[in-house]
Amino acid sequence: MKFLLVFSILVSATCSEKLFVGDQVLHIMASNEEHITLLRVLGEQEELQLDFWRHPTSPGHPVDLQVPFPSLQAVKIFLEVNNISYSIMIEDVQELLNEEKKTMKKSRRVERSTSTFDFASYHTLDEIYDWMDILVDNHPSLVSKIQIGQSYENRPLYVLKFSTGGPNRPAIWLDTGIHAREWITPATGIWTANKIAEEYGRDPSVTAILDSMDIFFEIVTNPDGFAFTHSNNRLWRKTRSTNTGSHCIGVDPNRNWDAGFGGSGSSSNPCSETYRGPYAHSEREVKAIVDFIRGHRKVKLVISIHSYSQMLLFPYGYKTAPVPDHQELNELAKKAVSDLAALYGTKYTYGSMVDTIYMADGTSIDWAYDNGVKYAFSFELRDTGRYGFLLPSTQIIPTATETWPALLDIMVHVLEHPY
Repeated sequence: MKFLLVFSILVSATCSEKLFVGDQVLHIMASNEEHITLLRVLGEQEELQLDFWRHPTSPGHPVDLQVPFPSLQAVKIFLEVNNISYSIMIEDVQELLNEEKKTMKKSRRVERSTSTFDFASYHTLDEIYDWMDILVDNHPSLVSKIQIGQSYENRPLYVLKFSTGGPNRPAIWLDTGIHAREWITPATGIWTANKIAEEYGRDPSVTAILDSMDIFFEIVTNPDGFAFTHSNNRLWRKTRSTNTGSHCIGVDPNRNWDAGFGGSGSSSNPCSETYRGPYAHSEREVKAIVDFIRGHRKVKLVISIHSYSQMLLFPYGYKTAPVPDHQELNELAKKAVSDLAALYGTKYTYGSMVDTIYMADGTSIDWAYDNGVKYAFSFELRDTGRYGFLLPSTQIIPTATETWPALLDIMVHVLEHPY
């Protein structure tokens, strides 16, 4: 035991990376409102260091809770005493992380061609930024890279622009990686960006879209957080800005938008994973997109891609009233998830955010809708709770390929229904 203690001290002293040895993710089913309340109270106990991967929202909706090893016994006793049923979703979080690292250690030397890039692996921020340059080099008449700002830690905020030319054209905005630990989203974004470039001139739908509209694609929307997931804490979610008067770092960048900001669907606690920030658009990463969309004035579609839960969502999240365009958005979402399922049978649920997943204020798609973007959607990619945020890299290509028809459905609809 003494040896183990000394070893752990040495490890912590020589390695800045956070370890999750013995941590478990519990899959919890709350059967009534009392259970929901109890789970929320449990999550507020800061000494337990709990992390909801899926938050307690309403009875019948699954709750996924990451529990550090030292807190496991107390949490399981709490659940059992209160007759809240649970099962173990992930037996040891660190084991999954170790497997992920093994796959990333494979040689991924990037050549000056997208044909040698490994789309089936997770990549670092530098690798992704290098690949963006390669894509531009390989498609110079279609793709360019623009910088829309800088992150809190002064990293460039890069956006790929797909355009066949012409000023002041209607546009589509896509983003991935706004939550740092959702690695499947930038991986899907890379594959999708390459698909758009490769299919122009080949696929009639892609060609028609780009002959009339520009596409702007931010692959890593939260670069500081994403870099931190590679260097220090694989399960980091937020930005890396400092919070006045608190030792806790970061803001949830998808609770920071000026759409119902400050409501009950986010937290005022700087230590919370859903901390909204001190004021709307306080985060440089968010304000850069706000300024870009406001400045462009002709953005007709916003799609923000997240994970996990297999859902396609549209506004609102911050209020229960349906948007005026609810029926059209709902029908479009229905078609998109149907076409998504055609490839592998992957089932998605769909609907307004508040009805389908939970109350959430300060989200990007609500802000987009309230600021004149009629078509605003958010994907929650694979899976539904086996791996959660630690989806194996073997699922990158299947996830990206099944999502593509759904994205195309939405983009074509926007092209064919100008407003």
